[in-house]
Amino acid sequence: MISDKKKHGSYLITYHSSLITVFMNIAIIAAAGQGTRMGAGRAKQFLELAGTPIIIHTLRRFEECAEIQATVVVLPAPDVAGFLALAGKYGLLKLSRVVQGGETRAESVWRGLQAVRAATAEIIAVHDGVRPFVTPEEISRTVRAAKEYGAAILTAPATDTIKEIQDGKIVRTHAREALRHALTPQCFRYELLRRAYEQAPNRGADATDCSALVEQLGEPVAIVEGDARNIKITRPEDIAFGEILLRESQVSSPKSQV
Repeated sequence: MISDKKKHGSYLITYHSSLITVFMNIAIIAAAGQGTRMGAGRAKQFLELAGTPIIIHTLRRFEECAEIQATVVVLPAPDVAGFLALAGKYGLLKLSRVVQGGETRAESVWRGLQAVRAATAEIIAVHDGVRPFVTPEEISRTVRAAKEYGAAILTAPATDTIKEIQDGKIVRTHAREALRHALTPQCFRYELLRRAYEQAPNRGADATDCSALVEQLGEPVAIVEGDARNIKITRPEDIAFGEILLRESQVSSPKSQV
């Protein structure tokens, strides 16, 4: 069988004598949390910024990123059935699957990963559904870094002094220059992320992010510098701050939908 590989924009296409395989970069949007810290009576990803649900703002960023060809959204069970209609209302064209989440974030991402077609997946970009201020350019840079290194995550510099404590006392002060806040997206070659989950105890139930699972394999994870405005909306005050960021983004880029 004769085969050849060529790049077409953001797609990797493998040509065989009688078969064409298109490898895709797929975003898994983890949005299955219940938002108990928000105290709003509904899941925080469906709260609104400027009249639009936060999850829609987030998905629009991936719609605008040429490096991403499809998205899988992981949601709480009650919200799965109606989400395709909501996505259609907002013209989201890249949404390919809506999956019911698990009891933990790690389990939800694992379920999203299981919904991906392995034969055509190249890079998986895992992103928090309540981080609507990531930019398409940040997503692109992180995907490209993952293609080069196998794994890459978006980060922001640490601006506070971090103290390590033990038994209620400070034992060490860490140099800020060596510390980063882990943001999302976190991007990995499909087979690497799959292996990290399969080899992790309890499917990584105790892991706070996907990068930690890949690190446990001994695999290097590259960092991509991002913007601290890529906040995760988890508390009521984050909504107010998000409204400010939204107005600023609309002033700086009037065509932006976020």
